[in-house]
Amino acid sequence: MFAKTFKQMGINVKFINSDNLEDFENAVTDKTKCIYTETIGNPRIKVADIEGLAGIAHKYGIPLVVDNTVATPYLCRPIEFGADIVVHSTTKYLSGHGNAMGGVIVDSGKFDWNQNDKFKMFTTPDESYHGIIYADEFKEAAFIAKARAHLVRDLGCCQSPFNAYLTILGLETLHVRMDRHCENALILAKYLESHPHINFVIYPNLVSSPDYKLAQKYLKKGASSLLGFGVDGDGTKFIEALKLFIHATNLGDVRSIITYPAGTTHRQLSDEQKIQAGITNDYMRASVGLENIDDIKEDIENAIKISRT
Repeated sequence: MFAKTFKQMGINVKFINSDNLEDFENAVTDKTKCIYTETIGNPRIKVADIEGLAGIAHKYGIPLVVDNTVATPYLCRPIEFGADIVVHSTTKYLSGHGNAMGGVIVDSGKFDWNQNDKFKMFTTPDESYHGIIYADEFKEAAFIAKARAHLVRDLGCCQSPFNAYLTILGLETLHVRMDRHCENALILAKYLESHPHINFVIYPNLVSSPDYKLAQKYLKKGASSLLGFGVDGDGTKFIEALKLFIHATNLGDVRSIITYPAGTTHRQLSDEQKIQAGITNDYMRASVGLENIDDIKEDIENAIKISRT
């Protein structure tokens, strides 16, 4: 969406190495409208320095938008660290059962849209809606009012009532599920880290992770269920040998899911783009579910053996 679809709509996006805050600041121009990040990035599971990014965004009078899908509000509250707008794919952890597609926008109401002339959608009359100036009429609710009154009306991007109902049901168990997701993922990450036929493991709550300090700051309750690892064997054989894990591109489900980014979600990228995104041919992205951890480890172990035959 950012690289292709937005470009066709006249919106250009710069992709920044999230390891270096200075790279973000150096990329800001007079045309920059926002900084966008993920609390826990997908697929390489990087933890964003939300507070640092918020400082840069606000220095230049633009909002920080944070995709908090993987962390969920249970593990991280980005607005408390300076984020202005938070988005979620409710399809993942919030509904939790892989049965309802949807998304939400959470507006902090803290961003001043009048501080410069970059946001005329909010500071000039909306001819399609009785000449309303959203920043004047709705004040701290300007962004979310615009999204609901104008863009939902014209683009139709709203959930069906039944999907909303399923998502609300899922929310009732979010806190219980996330604790189990975090527990299982950390146990599996430590197990894989010591495995002789695993090339590497990526999980923010591992002490060996370069993101460990950021995880301790922003993810005090746990680092969610996503983890990445490299298989020292045939990747296709490994995927096909798994019995408990579902091979799919979803995540945040009660069931464990395995994704092979190089052959699925990132297959359309060039070899150079894959390298830039950290996608190697041995890389597997797991969304660890709520099953018994011994069953999860056994499934992985059997698949590793088959991948090496």
